[in-house]
Amino acid sequence: MTASRQRVAAFLLALALFAFPRAISARETGGYKPLPVIGPAPNFTLTSQDGASVSLASLRGKVVAVTFIYTGCPDICPLLTQKMVDVQNELGADFGAKIAFVSISLDPEHDTPEVLKDYAQFWGAKLDGWSFLTGSLEAVRDVTRHYGVFFSKKEDGSVEHSQLTTLVDADGQMRVQYLGARFDPEEFRHDLMSLVDKE
Repeated sequence: MTASRQRVAAFLLALALFAFPRAISARETGGYKPLPVIGPAPNFTLTSQDGASVSLASLRGKVVAVTFIYTGCPDICPLLTQKMVDVQNELGADFGAKIAFVSISLDPEHDTPEVLKDYAQFWGAKLDGWSFLTGSLEAVRDVTRHYGVFFSKKEDGSVEHSQLTTLVDADGQMRVQYLGARFDPEEFRHDLMSLVDKE
């Protein structure tokens, strides 16, 4: 399995990462296989960069990529956000209409809707299809627990965190999670489109 295809099985995540039983798809090299149905994606309701309430359920009917970032992140979050912007720009009319991105802040005390809007505009995110979400620390921690993401704010204000990007199909079923930010953007785009095309 190549570095760009770092996907591990559910029990490996539970054992090796955070003892959380959330399934992650494995992909073998040497050929594309349809994404399996892992199970219902946990719902959440948070506040967008525009101050609106956004839930995963409200995006039903679209393929959704859910990821976790924070605006002060110096390394993995910018890599991931740039990768998603690049894919966003390749999706054309499907982005927003059939595909949505959701980025949830891991530093909700700092990342107010206004801060997230500035971040989104800086990166060139198209907000008709991409929501940057925040909420209370308790609400964010509940979402991360359900999606198998670890985070902890340090004394210097930085946030130590893991990185998982989850694809949810139009029926609200979790289909795959990418570990880290160094996955292949073309594979990511292909996975998104495979879930659009199955409808």
